[in-house]
Formats: sequence, structure tokens, C-alpha cells
Amino acid sequence: MYKSGIYYEIDSFIKDENQIICEGWAFSENGPVDISNGSILKIKKRPRPDVVNYYQNKNVPLMCGFSIYLKEHPTDYDFILKSGNQQITINAKALGSKNNVLLYLKGKLNYPCFKKALGILIKQGPTGVVKKIRHGYNQMQGISYNQWYLSHKPTPAQLTEQKNAEFDYMPLISIITPTYNTPINFLTDMIQSVQHQTYSKWELCIADGSSNTDVYKHLNIFSQNDSRIRVIRLDKNEGISGNSNAALSMAKGDFIALLDHDDLLTPNALYEAVQKINDNSACDMIYSDEDKTDEYGQKFFDPYFKADFSIDLLRANNYICHFLVLKNTLLNKAGRFFDNRFDGAQDYDLVLRCVEKADHVAHIPKILYHWRVHNNSTAASAESKPYTHIAGKKALEEHFKRLGIEADVLDGTRGINNTYKIKYKLNGEPMVSIIIPNYEHIDDLKKCLESIQKTIGYANYEILIAENNSKDKATFDYYNYLDQYPYIHVLKYPNEFNYSAINNWAIQQAKGDYIVLLNNDVEVISNNWVREMVSYCQRDDVGIVGAKLYYPDETIQHAGVIIGMGGVADHAFKDASREIPGYFGRAVLVQDLSAVTAAFLMVKKSVFNSVDGFDENFAVAFNDVDLCLKIRKKGYLIIFDPDIEAYHYESKSRGYEDTPEKKKRFQHEHELFYSKWGKHYIDPYYNVNLTLQKNDFSLKI
Repeated sequence: MYKSGIYYEIDSFIKDENQIICEGWAFSENGPVDISNGSILKIKKRPRPDVVNYYQNKNVPLMCGFSIYLKEHPTDYDFILKSGNQQITINAKALGSKNNVLLYLKGKLNYPCFKKALGILIKQGPTGVVKKIRHGYNQMQGISYNQWYLSHKPTPAQLTEQKNAEFDYMPLISIITPTYNTPINFLTDMIQSVQHQTYSKWELCIADGSSNTDVYKHLNIFSQNDSRIRVIRLDKNEGISGNSNAALSMAKGDFIALLDHDDLLTPNALYEAVQKINDNSACDMIYSDEDKTDEYGQKFFDPYFKADFSIDLLRANNYICHFLVLKNTLLNKAGRFFDNRFDGAQDYDLVLRCVEKADHVAHIPKILYHWRVHNNSTAASAESKPYTHIAGKKALEEHFKRLGIEADVLDGTRGINNTYKIKYKLNGEPMVSIIIPNYEHIDDLKKCLESIQKTIGYANYEILIAENNSKDKATFDYYNYLDQYPYIHVLKYPNEFNYSAINNWAIQQAKGDYIVLLNNDVEVISNNWVREMVSYCQRDDVGIVGAKLYYPDETIQHAGVIIGMGGVADHAFKDASREIPGYFGRAVLVQDLSAVTAAFLMVKKSVFNSVDGFDENFAVAFNDVDLCLKIRKKGYLIIFDPDIEAYHYESKSRGYEDTPEKKKRFQHEHELFYSKWGKHYIDPYYNVNLTLQKNDFSLKI
């Protein structure tokens, strides 16, 4: 906001225990801004690099931010901002409360808040709802991504250190950029972002197919002043692939980097890539995290903090995207060209071809690329270029043909643009054994079995109920009733409850090549789920396929397991609405993960046996996570398939360690997990910049 020569914003106005905290910023071109109010206890100045960056032409002091602490019940919420002869009065409560509510709701509309808010409304009235929203905003938002990025990007001292760094291997990196009628200001920003690189051994190869002669004239000025910038003008526009190929033909580098004509590199982008190459000589394909920037390149938003390489996530969408660096020899193996049959997804086609030939695909978990958003950019909306989706689908179909894999490429099932669902051809109909441990609870078991019969769509299977010390006559009457089904067998496990031991014992009696582990309180709701699971699990590179589970209130119980989340491990997107796509589609796209829950998964029996099954020291907790990590260590993938869905009638409050015996057992298994896998195990399919304190893939503050 701006008034009387003073720029200001009140970000929040929140009650915290016995005081009130007002957060915001203010500056003036006339000098320092003084803040006064009769109820102020103290004022703390705060650095606000985001404000400095946004108002780059106004000489903003870094310490323009503030936290103001007020008495609990002040009579006056009006603040006086004074700078020189200028003075304004603002109502901090009105401004801050509005921002609290609007920003919190904007970030939370996709989450299942309505039922919770309704309960608060009934018990506490409208005031209680507002207080909850403000508290939630304060706890969950904390800092904007723009602020986070500005405080996490390399400092001037770090950039200077990078400029002076010497690597054992100093490859030439050729950055290729096709241009076509690029706005001059965008073009200038792009070139200068390359010139500002702390790693200097680069060349910028630009092929200009513009009809606007001003573009080439402008490029020539840069080329004449910097010999590393090489420009050719094309006789005519050859399209994105043709123009890119022309730029690529100029490249002499050991590595090739891709940069769009209107985007920006961070100054450390090439340095980080070369450091990764020196860390691992096998690296021949490198990608980074990215975010978006506005037309002015001043505000940063919508960061994509990515997983390490996941072939199944890549087949669901081109998550690799920017910033991409490829070894020249890899590019030659993959076919050194962009294919105009896939214009609009030509980079996706190239990525798929390179992945097929790569020795090692490396990920740098840092923002190295700013994707500019403007009216004509794909970053603004995939809907603005629907042909990109069709081209991506064709690129995937060619990918499977090259690999000799029979698969159909379908549109993403959740309506997200440029996402795909792969249906692999099922090879035969191998035997599948479904293992269900059970103790009493025949109502749950009955619902589970009926759901299997309704949805399975598969003939060659058996169900093994691992009965564990039930006593109720009704339970055994139900077992007798099940005798009429020749494919259902009740096995009696006589020892005390140990989830790992029960399943190990039952699996050794199973006839199937594929094992489904299923809790007795799970109700399957997806049709033909066995065929789907087997079609993924039959791949040579896959060991386990997991499902997506919901609580009865239509919120997510399981959408994959993240190691380290909430302590040892926890479920992604737990308690979020069933309908949310999640962080960049992560709740609805097939992907590789470190682990999935054993409440509903399929495992290849040969793979299960190769790791000696479950570790029986994990009697209750972490046994499935440990199993998945053992199988991953063998080189197999763990796949999460969100299109295999079920209700899990586990109570949301179930699992609390509320007795001394349970607490002792949980602590033992907790320590056992750390002793096997390390307390600081880094999940390759999560990103170190995302929080482990919550399940929503939000920013780590």
C-alpha cells in the first residue's frame, strides 16, 4: 500500500498467549519510518529481502520489516507511521486480520476444513472459527515463498567464492536457446542471467527464427560484446524443434543445457551442475528444482521442489522439465536432435530418449531456474497450449515402442493437464495370493471379503485368512460359512500377535507368484485392481505396488510413505481431502516412492523371499517401511498407484501408544529402525526443502 509518501503492508495481526503480535513492513523515500501506538510493548526490526527485491528502484532498507508486540487488551489498534513531514494513521487490526483470513483461505480451500469449521461454529460460534483460521494461518503460512527464496539464494560472498572455485573437471557447457519474436526486455533478462553465471566456461548458442528483425539486431549487440554468445539468423522460422536443432548444431560443449528464450537462470545454476558432475563422474543427465517469476522477474512463486529420478512419475508427466543439463555423448546416443513430430512436448520426447540411454540421472534440490509467467507462456496455463498434451502422449507412445513394452498411454485420470496414465499389458494371469491377518472383527472381515469379490475381476487367486487366536464363537461360525468358497482358506497361526511373523508364516504357505497383503478393515472400491497391480508388479524393475487409502470421512489415510516425516515415517497427504491433486499432482499420479503401507500392497513373492520377508523384530510398527527399504536396496522400485483405491476403517485416533507396554514396544521399534537405516535417512523421493513436520508437502521454514 502507498499513502502520503509511505509504502507499507500489515501482514498479520494475531493474538499469541498474553500479547498481540502485529507483523508487517514500511519504508519511505523520505527517510526512516517511525511507528507509534500507546499500547506498544516493544518493536523488533526484521529483514525483508522480498520487499527490497520487489521495490528495486526505491532504495529500500533491508530492515524495513517489523514485529510489534502489544498489550493483550489495547484500546487502540490505530498505528501512526511517520517519515519526515509525512504521517498517516492505519488500523493494523483491520488490515492484518483481513490478510490472515484471505491468505489462509487461499492456501487451504482444497483441504477438508468445512466439517471441522462447522464443528467449531456450533461449539464456539463465529469468533471461534475466525480464531482458528488466524491461528492456522499463523502456524502454516509463516513466511511467503518469495521471502524464503530471497533468504535462501546465494549471498554475494558465496557467489564470489563460486567465481573463484576451481574444479578438477571444468567442462564447457553449451546453453542452447531458440528465439522467436521474443520481447526485447525478456531477451535481455535471459542473456544477462547467463552472463551473471559464477561458472564462466560456457557458450550461449542462439538460433533466431524471428520475423521481427529487432530481435536479431539486439542479439548481435550482445554477441559483439561477448564472444561466448553465438547467434545465427534462420532464413525462416522452423518451429520450436527446428530452431532448437539449429542452436544445437552450433554447440561445442561437453554438456548441453536447455534454456527458453524468456526464462532466467539463477547465477549459481552452472556452478551447481558442474559441482554435481565432479561429485559423480557417471552423471550424464542433471535436472534441478524450479519456480516461476512474474513478467518483471521480481517476484518468485509456485516453486517445484522435485523428487529424485522417478521413471514412473516421469511417465505420468514431465516433472524433470527445467533446468536440464545433458552430456554431449548421451545426447549423441539418444539421437542428437529435437523431433518436430512432438512440437510442444519436444523436450519431453528428448528427456525420455535420454533417460533410456543415461548412466546416471542426477537431481539438484535447489532452485536454479525461473520460469517466466506471461500471457503466452505454458507456465501461465497448460490450457493455453492444449497441443502440448497431445504431443506428450505421442512422445510416451514412442518411448514404449523403443523399449519393446506393450502399454497404452491414456489421459491423466484426474483431469490435470499434461498428465498421463499408463496401462501395461498383462502377461498371462499368474496366481495371486491375498493374505488377510484376522483376530475377531468378523464384521470388518466380511466387508473386506465382499469388496474383493465385487471388484477383483480376476480368476486365478486365493485368499488366505491368517487367524490369530480369536475366541468368539461367531468368528468361527463365519469361518465355517467361508468353507463353501474353494479359493478361501483359513490358516490358524497359534503364536502371540506379531504382524511381521504372521505374514511371513502365511506367505510361505501361499501358492501365488504375487502376494497381496491386506488388512481386514480395508474395503476395496476400485474395479479390476488385481490386474492393475500385477501389470505393474510383473515389470522386472518393480518389487511392490501400493494403493491409495481413505478414511470413512473421505479424507486421505495413505498416499505413499515419506521417510522422516513426523519422525520415522508417515503417510503423504494424510487427513487431506480425497479430491485434492496434492503437490504438483503427487497425490494422484503414479510414482516411485521409498515405501507404501502394508495395509494394502502387492509384492512379488520371489522378491519378498530374496530379502527374507518382514523383519520380525518389528512386531507392530515400521515393518512395512523396513520391508520396502530392503527391497529398494536390492534395486527394485516401490510404486504408488493412486488409481487403486480403498477405504481403511482404521480410526484416525488408533495407534496412539497409550500404555507403558505399548510405549516401550514402540520406542524399541523406533530405535531399531534408526539403527538399521540411520536417524537422518534422506528420502530420495521427497525434497529436502519441504517440511517433515506436516504431511502436505509444504515449504520447510
